[in-house]
Amino acid sequence: MQFALLMENRKKQRLALSTYFFISGFFFATWASRIPSLKTFFDLNEAELGNLLITMPVSSMIGLPISGWLVSRFESRLPLLASFVLLALGLLGIGFTENMLSLVISISVFAFAMRIFNISINTQSLSLQKKFKRKIIGSFHGLWSTGGVAGVAVSTLMIKLEIPMFYHILIIVIAGVIAATASFAFLLKKDRSSAGNKLRLGKPDKFILYLGLLVFFAALCEGGMFDWSGVYFREVVNEDIFTLGYLIFMIFMALSRFYSDKIMERLGMQKTYMYSSFFIISGILLMTILPNFWAALVGFCLVGLGVAAVVPMTFLLAGSSEKYSPGMAISIVTTYAIAGMLLGPPLVGYIAHLFNLRISFGLFLVAGLMLIPVSRRVFRFRESQLASEET
Repeated sequence: MQFALLMENRKKQRLALSTYFFISGFFFATWASRIPSLKTFFDLNEAELGNLLITMPVSSMIGLPISGWLVSRFESRLPLLASFVLLALGLLGIGFTENMLSLVISISVFAFAMRIFNISINTQSLSLQKKFKRKIIGSFHGLWSTGGVAGVAVSTLMIKLEIPMFYHILIIVIAGVIAATASFAFLLKKDRSSAGNKLRLGKPDKFILYLGLLVFFAALCEGGMFDWSGVYFREVVNEDIFTLGYLIFMIFMALSRFYSDKIMERLGMQKTYMYSSFFIISGILLMTILPNFWAALVGFCLVGLGVAAVVPMTFLLAGSSEKYSPGMAISIVTTYAIAGMLLGPPLVGYIAHLFNLRISFGLFLVAGLMLIPVSRRVFRFRESQLASEET
C-alpha cells in the first residue's frame, strides 16, 4: 500500500514538473517569435537589435548567483513560484510596451526571472530523477521544447490573423497562470541538499569546467537560433510567415529530446555528443549555402536535432558532481550557458551588420564543431577519475 502511494506521488510530481517545463518553453517561444515584430515596430537594424538582445543574457547573469543561493537555501519549488510571478509580469510588459525604456525593463525582468525559474525546475528534475530507474531528464526538456512548439504555433496563428501582440501575450500569460496554479501543490517538496551548497572559489573544478564549455557552445547555437531564426526566414529566405523556421527548429528539437533518454542509453553519451555536432554542422551548411525555402527548412530541422540532447545530457552529468550539490552544479554550469547567450545573439547581429546574415550563421557552425573536442575532454576526465578511485 505504501509502495503504491509512493508510485502515485512520483507520477503526480512528474506531471506537475512537466507542466512547468511546458510553460517555460511556451513563454520563451512567445517572446522569441515576436522579436521580428519588435524589430519592425521600433525600426531597428541588425546591430541595434543585437544591442537590445544583449539585455537578456546580462539580466540572466545577474540572476545566476541569486538563483544558486535560493535553491541551496530553500526548497526549489519556492524560488520557482516567486520567479514564475516575475516571469509572467515581464512577458506582459513586453506585450504592452510602447517605448524602448519600458521594453528594456520588461526584457530584463523576464530574463532575470527565467534564469531563476529554469534553475529551480532543473534542480527539481535531478531530485525527481532519483525516484526513477530509467532516465527521465530528456523527457522534461522535450516538454520544454514542446511548449516552445506550441508557443510558436500560437504566435504564427496570431500573426496570420493579425491579432495585436498585447492581446496575444495577455492570453498566453492568463493560460500559463492557470496551469501553474493548478500544478504547484503537486511539486516535489523537501528537496534541499544538505551538502555541496557553497560555491568554492579558487582553481575551477575541471569536470564542471568542461561541462560548462559544452553548454556554452550549445547556448551559443541554440540561443542564436531562437533569436535570429525569424529574422533569417523573413530577410534571407523572404518568407512572410517568418515564424516557420523557428517552428520547425522547435518541433525537431522537441521530438529529439523525447527520444534523447533512449538514445543516450543505446549509443552512450559520448557518441550522442558526436552525432549532435554532425547534425548542427550539416544543418548550418545547408541553410547558408542554399538559402531557399525547402533547404532552409531541412537545415533548421537538422540543427534542432543536433542541439536537442546537449543540455539535458550535460545537466545530467552535472548532477553527478562529487564537489557540488545538483542545484549548485547546475547553477555553475548555467553560468557558461549564459555567457553563450550573452555572446551569441549580439555577435550574430554585429557580423550580419558588417557582412550579411548568412555569413553570421557561420558562428553556429563553429559552436557545433567545438562540441567534439570538449566532449572528448569530459569523458577522458571521467575515465581518469574512475581509474584513480580504483587504485
